[in-house]
Amino acid sequence: MPKQHLKSDLLFLLSAVIWGFAFVAQRMGMDHVGPFTFNGIRFFLGAMVLVPFIFGNRKNQPKIEKGRSQIQNKSLVFYGGLAGLAIFAGASLQQVGLVYTTAGKAGFITGLYVVIVPIMGLLWGQRTNAGTWGGALMAAAGMYLLSVNEDFTVSFGDLLELIGAVLWACHIHLIGWLSPKTDSLRLAFIQFMVCAVTSLMTAMMIETASVVDVAAAALPIIYGGALSVGVAYTLQVVAQRHAHPAHAAILLSLEAVFAAVGGWLILGEVMSGRGVIGCSLMFTGMLVSQLYGMVAKIGQEAIIG
Repeated sequence: MPKQHLKSDLLFLLSAVIWGFAFVAQRMGMDHVGPFTFNGIRFFLGAMVLVPFIFGNRKNQPKIEKGRSQIQNKSLVFYGGLAGLAIFAGASLQQVGLVYTTAGKAGFITGLYVVIVPIMGLLWGQRTNAGTWGGALMAAAGMYLLSVNEDFTVSFGDLLELIGAVLWACHIHLIGWLSPKTDSLRLAFIQFMVCAVTSLMTAMMIETASVVDVAAAALPIIYGGALSVGVAYTLQVVAQRHAHPAHAAILLSLEAVFAAVGGWLILGEVMSGRGVIGCSLMFTGMLVSQLYGMVAKIGQEAIIG
């Protein structure tokens, strides 16, 4: 394995660990503050982590005309605002959902966005393959086993997480369209700040939190903001420069597994046998939906070669 691929794999794995255990931090933080207060502060911290990277990146970029720069900045603020509102919607549903469900279940249900993304792409004329549909069927069966009760109802928290997964998929399509048009770090900073401001404004209207409450939730907030939002995002950006697509797909999908492990180790969460089978099907569906096309392409190239 090339040294650069190995380095990227380790960075992806570290990102998956950070994001997985972030579900535990998000759940613990709400023992002291409301979901919107938690999100507002953590996304603000995440934005602040990106500041030194943005200034460092600016020094390495060639100077452009002042007028062109102003036009780009205006577009960046507008599109970054749209992305920030998408994050606000997805993160809010995820955080509120964690009040009513476990960190492990939230991690797996949120991870369904990797299956939803290619299906949503059909709306924009993007082609898909048999792996997408096979993965979607496995993920749907897993979701049924994990979340549907004996009386054929879904818990409120699981439903919020599922809607949140759809919104995360929308955000990924939006970022996929925006990324080639602007600086990724500055775009991330703006969307994180927009999410932070809208979350805090919502918190001011419907939640009450004192300085003592925020201080009590400081450790989960710092982890969820500085590490999960700021550091892990930066690690992902760095890793993608020399990443092997198949490796990235597998390693980032492990986020759901680490969420379940973290919930078990730290929160004492235990899944039933039915839930474990459901999670296994969902995880397999995630991998199939991402890797089928890559494997098929390699096979075709081998035949042609």
